[in-house]
Amino acid sequence: MPKVSESFDPSAYAPVADRITLFYKTFPTGRIITHLVERSADAVIFEARVYRHAGDSRPAATGWATEREGDGEVNLVACLENTETSAIGRALANLGYTASAKRPSREEMEKAARARVARMRPITDDPRQRVANGVLHMLGVIDEAAAVGLRPKRAERWKNALRAGVVQDERLLRRIAKRARDWVLSHSSNA
Repeated sequence: MPKVSESFDPSAYAPVADRITLFYKTFPTGRIITHLVERSADAVIFEARVYRHAGDSRPAATGWATEREGDGEVNLVACLENTETSAIGRALANLGYTASAKRPSREEMEKAARARVARMRPITDDPRQRVANGVLHMLGVIDEAAAVGLRPKRAERWKNALRAGVVQDERLLRRIAKRARDWVLSHSSNA
């Protein structure tokens, strides 16, 4: 039996903001502390700790969350923030603050819905994902170019431009990738 139904009604789930409001109504001197555990190409992981009172040395509850940059619309632009919010929601739920009849937060259910949609269609259907894949490929090509003679400062400048999202057009990215691969091939035969 699946844990998540195929139909997701967002109105049945409370957003994490509602849980935070309830928590601070009950514990006005409480605190919520978050910690970025990992941020890599594979995952963004946060831990949240909830303390009932300002002087508490141990958390009353903890919560963890993980997301991948680029998975869904929110994680294209705000993956770090989304993951932190999810961790807070988990910690507050573990403390009993659900703000609705359902334990998962709206954000958690939206994540499950995104995962379900991703399983139904190839990830490369999204032009933004193809650009992201192309950028990752280009970062590797630049590393190859650096190994066969591309100046380190130039390689780092190009990588920073790619990471900053300077190239957003898939066709332009393919042209740049072809030129870079050709450069690598021509210089690796000279090495």
